[in-house]
Amino acid sequence: MRNLKFDGRYKDLLLSGKKNATVRVGKVNLKPGDEVLIHAGGYVLGKAKIKRVERKKVSELTDEDAIKDGFNNKEELLEALKEHYRNLTPDTEVTVVEFEFTKLLDKPILSADFPYEGNNPIEIAELALKHLKDLSFEEIALLKLFLQSGSLRKAAYKLGGLNKRYKIREVLRKAYEELKKMGIMEPKL
Repeated sequence: MRNLKFDGRYKDLLLSGKKNATVRVGKVNLKPGDEVLIHAGGYVLGKAKIKRVERKKVSELTDEDAIKDGFNNKEELLEALKEHYRNLTPDTEVTVVEFEFTKLLDKPILSADFPYEGNNPIEIAELALKHLKDLSFEEIALLKLFLQSGSLRKAAYKLGGLNKRYKIREVLRKAYEELKKMGIMEPKL
């Protein structure tokens, strides 16, 4: 599934439904009907379906585009775009992407936890140790270290640095997929 990521300042506008479009510089590889995850400020807010994708020049943007993007008018939209894209000109090609939430999460999930489809990594580790019999000695040790540390960051530091997080993430992803196959866990997104 694709992702649409937004600055955290847009989170409330997205959740309230006042922002249901985005203007991005260049071509966006999305089409109507695509499903995406909406992220803001490092959190997954929910799932959305793409309604409209339209290419145009900055000079062709309208007040309607701005309002769908959560702004009062085209001028406000242009000011915001200039913050994100420094070399913006009237001839810059942009893509307007309009979307509609199909599922809004009751509680936003950290984007880093997305590989587990909204499930809590601590719960995955606990269930893996309880139900998965084919775990290697190293996988068991990594899951136990993660649970004892209470976070990926702390566990990675104990392994030698933040760059070691991938080891724990790999085990968690594998465990989650196995737990899903067994019917013990299911996606929350």
